Parts: sequence; C-alpha cells; structure tokens
Amino acid sequence: MSYKSSKTCLKCSLALILMLFFQFSFAQLDFTGVNASITKYNKTLGKEYVVVVNKEGKNIFLKETEEIQLKTPVAIASSSKWLTAALVMIFVDEGKIQLDDPVSKYIPVFEKYMKGYITIRHCLTHTTGIDGDALAVLKIIQKGKFQNLEEEVNYFAAKKSIVDNPGSHFSYNGIGLNIAGRVLEIITKKSFDRIAVEKLFKPLGMRSTSFSGETEFINPSGGAVSSAFDYINFMQMILNKGLFNGKRILSEKSVAEILTNQFPDAIIRNTPEVAKGYQYAMGNWIEEKNEIGQGIVFSCPGLFGTWPWIDLERKYVAIILSKSLLSTEKKEVYAEIKKSINQSLE
Repeated sequence: MSYKSSKTCLKCSLALILMLFFQFSFAQLDFTGVNASITKYNKTLGKEYVVVVNKEGKNIFLKETEEIQLKTPVAIASSSKWLTAALVMIFVDEGKIQLDDPVSKYIPVFEKYMKGYITIRHCLTHTTGIDGDALAVLKIIQKGKFQNLEEEVNYFAAKKSIVDNPGSHFSYNGIGLNIAGRVLEIITKKSFDRIAVEKLFKPLGMRSTSFSGETEFINPSGGAVSSAFDYINFMQMILNKGLFNGKRILSEKSVAEILTNQFPDAIIRNTPEVAKGYQYAMGNWIEEKNEIGQGIVFSCPGLFGTWPWIDLERKYVAIILSKSLLSTEKKEVYAEIKKSINQSLE
C-alpha cells in the first residue's frame, strides 16, 4: 500500500472514531426530565407542537406530534424578525448599505415628512421613534389596507407620527423591520421574499421557509412561514459565528452586531408581556447574561407559539414550535422545558 493510501485510510479511521465518539457521548445524555416536563405541560402545549435540541449539528433531542413534525412549515409570526435582521446584515457585509445610513437615503419620502434621522440601525432595534401601536398596525395589515411593502412603508413615512427621538426609546412593533425590508427591495430591485430566498434561505437549506407562504402581503417583521428543521439551520449559523456547513453566510462582526443591545440606555415605551425582563438586540431578545454582562442566551418568540433560542454558553440551539398562541403561561412552560434541557446537558 502506498504512503498516500495509508494516509487517506488513517484520516478516514480518525473521522470514523470521532463520529462514534460523538454518537456515544450524545447517547449518554439523559432527557428523561425533558420528556417529563413536556408530558406535564402537554395541555398547555396543545396537540400541535415539536421540540428540537441541536448540538454540534446533530438533533440530540426530538419530540414530534402527528400534526407538527420536524419539517412541517407553520407561520412563525415575530420569529421572522431574526431572519430579517440577518438578511439586512448580509447586505451590510457586502457594502451595499451601512447600519447608520438614514433610510431617507433610499426612501426620500422620509426626509419630506421630517423623519430623515431614522437609520437602518434604528429600524432593526425598534428605536425609530415612530408611533408604534403594535395592535393598530397589525389590524391595518390584517385588513389588507396595503397591496405591498412599498405602500405600507410610505404610509409609515407620511401618516405615522414621530413621538420620540430615534434611538431614545424602545417600542416593539412591526414598523422598523418592514422599513429595512423595503430598503432591500429598493437596492436590489427585487421583492423581499425573493431576496430572502436567494441570500438566506437557499444557502442555509431552508426549503420550507418563505415570506410569501402565509398571506399575499409581504411582512418582514412577522410574515414568515418556516419549520423547526429550517430554523435550526439558521440558528446553527448564528451559533457558528456566521458559518454553515463550512460556508460563510455572515461575517463574525455582523453576527456580533445582531447579538448586541445597540441602545442599552433607551427608555422602554412598549414591550411584549412575554419578553418583559429581556433586553433587545437586533431582531432578537437577550434572555440571559453571564456574570460580566455578556449575552449568552438569545431568543425570538413569536405570537403563534414559536420560541427558538441559542445558548452560547452550553453551545446548543433549540426550538419549541407550536400552533397555539403564545401567552405568559406558555412562556413559563417554555422556561421550564428549557431548564430541563439545560439540566440534561450538564
């Protein structure tokens, strides 16, 4: 046997040993407590849910129901925001836009209505200062008042009032992310959904994910349809500092920006009940920090029951995806399940 062949065989043997080691390691994990928690709160979770824990690229825990399985696409509501923030940062990496560009640079109508100080950074962090009655905006969208993203964003510019200086107050709503989405449409001359597929979903193998699958109205802040399998891929990329299957999707710098509270001194004007106590980064919430104040757990809960999270300290990603509305009660249930997952990984 030649030296080259021997070297190749040695590499293959080492790779096989590593695979067996990881399989053995994960097989030793005891998820009895996780199953017990899910059974205990089965009524709250409903009949349609899936729970997935992924570590080092492997699904080490999976609980499916007949109605929702790993690859079943469902509406994920505000869990869409994390996807949109990452998509915007791809264009920042490419030098097409900058976070501190005023949106009026791309959408001049904002300058006309005295909203020229709003930047893309403000849009990704709910600090635009535009009056953001989340329920009122949602009702307008549901009634089909707008035919497309352009009409909606022009409405925000011309009809919605500025109530705070941009960057000074945090008001959770769908305005900023949708403005940022419209900026991408303008610079690419493509629809937001097409941009998302080409730049984010296709590279991440997110075949079930779309911003046009649930309604005709494209809504970057809350209109995506996705599956647990797809969303896990996205979070793996964030956990791996922008890499997915060896391919660079985002720069490390952009991933760090996404996971950073950009305006820590902003006064909270409006925040969802289920996210109270958390801080906001870019498209996602900082759930937990370590002893030196660095974020270690990040999530992006959605109204329809989706709760994805990344744990940097324990190096895993997970998602609880259901079809029943998110509530304070369900938040507590999700927290208990997450606690049992953490205990299983210790």
